[in-house]
Amino acid sequence: MKTFILITGPMGVGKTTVGTALCDALGRAAFIDGDWCLDIHPFEGNRETKSMALDNILHMARNYRDCSECDAIVLSWVMSENMARKIIAGAVDMGLRVCSVTLTCSQEALIKRWKQDKITPWRTDGELAASLRSLPDYNSRADTHLLDTSGLSAAAVAERIRQLACNF
Repeated sequence: MKTFILITGPMGVGKTTVGTALCDALGRAAFIDGDWCLDIHPFEGNRETKSMALDNILHMARNYRDCSECDAIVLSWVMSENMARKIIAGAVDMGLRVCSVTLTCSQEALIKRWKQDKITPWRTDGELAASLRSLPDYNSRADTHLLDTSGLSAAAVAERIRQLACNF
């Protein structure tokens, strides 16, 4: 049975970096960045576009599930608990084994990571404030493995997730 690893957390916590490092650590793994599945310019995050993103994610997961070259699927995305539940339900319906991980960190670590990110154009002060406000919500999530990434490298976080995914 193939494994589907869902990684969520606030903007800037390191989901994409950890997700790609995790794929490298796992080998024979596919990476889905949820942002790719809702890449509309200008961005519009409403009911219709979120439904489309869910469909896109599950479509990609189904294709990777059926690919003989792929043993695991890693999805990283900022998502609500409700969206995470829908994605997990869809993955389970496909016969995938699901491991859900929520990355968190201290406010200081989030600010530091945010300021070091020179690539992502939406790393604005306003978005940072929104991400900082969302930290308590991610720290209180149920039905997920909470992983505080403060002070950890992406490789160390990826290894912890790999161990979780292989041992549950």
